[in-house]
Amino acid sequence: MPSDLRAPAVHRCLEVITACATEFVDLTDRLETFISLTGTRDGLLHVQTLHTTTGLLINEAEPLLLLDLMVRFERWAPADRAYAHDDLARRTVNVGPLERPNGYAHCRAALLRTSETVLVRGGRLCLGRWQRVLFAEFDGPQRRQVAATIVPVM
Repeated sequence: MPSDLRAPAVHRCLEVITACATEFVDLTDRLETFISLTGTRDGLLHVQTLHTTTGLLINEAEPLLLLDLMVRFERWAPADRAYAHDDLARRTVNVGPLERPNGYAHCRAALLRTSETVLVRGGRLCLGRWQRVLFAEFDGPQRRQVAATIVPVM
């Protein structure tokens, strides 16, 4: 297809403000608003977290399931354990002035994906009955950024 017949991709950065150390934030409605504002009927929506202690997943936003996930993440990467990443006497890479002891948060985030791509059909996200796009915070509270790109198809 010649490039002049393609609709351009549209980019947006969404701010997510978290209030808890571990938290799931449902982005679905904000992403659908973004799609609506672009006028895109059909295409792909790509969403990517811009932080190494967060992740994305598509699942139910049911409160007890989210509690189950929090319990699992605590078991898989307990916050009260020692992590080499937190040993600033040994660590020499990527150390900032307000460094947080967050090795557990990096380990938890590594269990999820940093991005998700969802089909857009008829101006809406193509999700199953209970599916939602969730942002997972593991080192909150924080002010976060999530990049979203919609790529229309003709």
